[in-house]
Order: sequence, then structure tokens, then C-alpha cells
Amino acid sequence: MKFFDYEAMIDLCSVADIPTANLKKPYDRRNGCEPWGRVVENISKRCGGFLRKLSLRGCIGVGDSSLKPDYIEKTFAQNCRNIEHLNLNGCTKITDSEGCRNLEYLNLSWCDQITKDGIEALVRGCRGLKALLLRGCTQLEDEALKHIQNYCHELVSLNLQSCSRITDEGVVQVCRGCHRLQALCLSGCSNLTDASLTALGLNCPRLQ
Repeated sequence: MKFFDYEAMIDLCSVADIPTANLKKPYDRRNGCEPWGRVVENISKRCGGFLRKLSLRGCIGVGDSSLKPDYIEKTFAQNCRNIEHLNLNGCTKITDSEGCRNLEYLNLSWCDQITKDGIEALVRGCRGLKALLLRGCTQLEDEALKHIQNYCHELVSLNLQSCSRITDEGVVQVCRGCHRLQALCLSGCSNLTDASLTALGLNCPRLQ
């Protein structure tokens, strides 16, 4: 299945039983109607068995404030067990949640409510991850990278741009657990020193 963007979502509204006009309506706390949440939930339930790739990049309304804030991601974990590629870039309502076991690509860039606990839950359930993008996840600290070290041994690409709380200790941990790394972005991580470069040189021979 192809990636879904806003236009594709309109085409799928018949599947989700949601009027297309509702996609443009703001969230109304009085009736608990968050149209994007209902669309994503119903699509995951009805298409979850064969859904492989899904992009909701920039859909800042994805989530459901009348339920738990991590509602959308739990919906994926429960119904889309075969999903391999998930892009939630900029879905700022996503918080700490669990992962999907077959996931290989996960983009959580600018989901700035995610903490080390969320990373632990995600990577514990996604041990086959090959690409993880965490740009702008500003709450992440070294302990989050320790969880990546422990569970993401297949990781090939890791983006930590603007994760400004990360230090050399966290980078060393990733290097020791992710020997297959080929791409690593640390732009904007101002606390790093030469110690990180040394660890990368010693532990990540495939780094390009």
C-alpha cells in the first residue's frame, strides 16, 4: 500500500466511514469528535492486516484528546502488526507509547513530547528497526540512547538532530550496541566532544 497524505485520506474516508468535510473541522472538545483520530483508527482497523507503509507527516491533529494522548500509536500497535514503515514527523500529540514488532522505519521527528520512557517502550517492541529519526525530540537524554543500545542492534540509520540534551555518554552507548550504523546525524547536539568521534571510529566501522 502506498503512503497516505491528506488527499489520499479523503479517498479513504469511505473506508473509514468519516465524511470528508469533517477532516477540515477543528477539534471540538464538547463532543469529543477528533476527525483525524477517527479516520486513522478506522483505517488501521480495516486495513491493518495488509498495511505496510503509512505517512502522516505534518498531521498535527492526529491524536485524540478525549482519549489517551498516545491513542493513535497504540491503535497501530494493536491493529497494524505488519506495518514496516511509519512516518509521524510533526505529529506533536504523540507521546510515550509501544511499538510494532515488524517496524523497520520510524520517523518521530519533532514529536517533542516523547521521553526516554517512550523510547524504551518503542524499541523494546521494534527490535528490527533499521532507521529511526528523532530530530527535534528535545526531551531525550542519554538514557534514551541506552535503550536504543540495548534493543536496536539492526539499526543502520539514526537521526538525533537538535536533541540538545544528549552528551558523549549517550553516543558511546549507541556506538557499543549499534555496530551496523551507516548514517548518524548529530547536528545541533552541542554537548558533544571528541570523545563521541573516538567512540564512533572504534565501534562503527560501516559509518559513512
